[in-house]
Amino acid sequence: MKLNLKRPLAFFDLEATGINVGADRIVEIAVLKAMPDGSEIVKTWRVNPEMPIPLQTSLIHGIYDEDIADAPTFKTLAAEIAEFIGESDLAGYNSNKFDIPMLLEEFLRAEVDFDMKDRKFVDVQNIFHQMEQRTLKAAYKFYCQEDLVNAHAAEADVIATYKVLLGQLEMYKETEFENKQGVKSVPVVNDVDALHVFTNINKPVDFAGRLVYNDDDEVCFNFGKHKGKTTFQVFSVEPSYYAWMKQGDFPLYTKKKLDEEWAKFNAKKNENKTVRPQNSIPAAQKPPYPKKPQPKPEKPAEPINTDMLEQLKMKFGK
Repeated sequence: MKLNLKRPLAFFDLEATGINVGADRIVEIAVLKAMPDGSEIVKTWRVNPEMPIPLQTSLIHGIYDEDIADAPTFKTLAAEIAEFIGESDLAGYNSNKFDIPMLLEEFLRAEVDFDMKDRKFVDVQNIFHQMEQRTLKAAYKFYCQEDLVNAHAAEADVIATYKVLLGQLEMYKETEFENKQGVKSVPVVNDVDALHVFTNINKPVDFAGRLVYNDDDEVCFNFGKHKGKTTFQVFSVEPSYYAWMKQGDFPLYTKKKLDEEWAKFNAKKNENKTVRPQNSIPAAQKPPYPKKPQPKPEKPAEPINTDMLEQLKMKFGK
């Protein structure tokens, strides 16, 4: 089956020093770029993470410190990787929760502006978990009828993920799905836009899951005491929450999206300050009010003359 693509879809997989998006680093990245004409391009980079790889992590993906000692750093490779991905939509296995936030974190450290606007994200794991709920190895066996050899090697995993999606599209092309709200649909179709909607279950804003969209497409906090509240609601009553998150141990991309929400909040607040109250009436439209009666000016005193003196003399007998 050939993917129905409007633009390239970049399947990618990361191996890292651990799973902490804010603290761990990439040691290997593989990208399979599926093109609209049906062709595929695969590239893999080994990366020096500039920190030791814990032994328990190396035992999982098979990459040890000596394997990447002479490899370039991500900062050195960042521009090349960003250029290769280009304007592709993104796909992966558990990519929304791990691979995308980890990749964005590395790009931000390297000061490479990797624009996420208007990209679609297809998380193959979310299709699988909603339809079958198993692991990548089981998914590969289930959908491709083959055993996954060399699992946890980035290139083997990314190729397997690509093949699993093709198998899912074939298996579920007419399968009805009912969500938790009882709404039925046929969501697994050969269309990246539709797969983006189906696999982005929690509608993440920052991909680390700290900020999500609610049903009204408002940005909400998804953790802690303000979980479920919009950023505008929280900033209105506790503006110090912004400063607390900025100083806290949160991923850089989470802080970037937080900055955007803070800027929107302040712009809205300043806009409200400049808007004239609804009950105010422009001076030109105000009805004329009756003027207060002004006191009549006193009549100026007449100059004293001979007749006045005579009258005074007669009045007082002088």
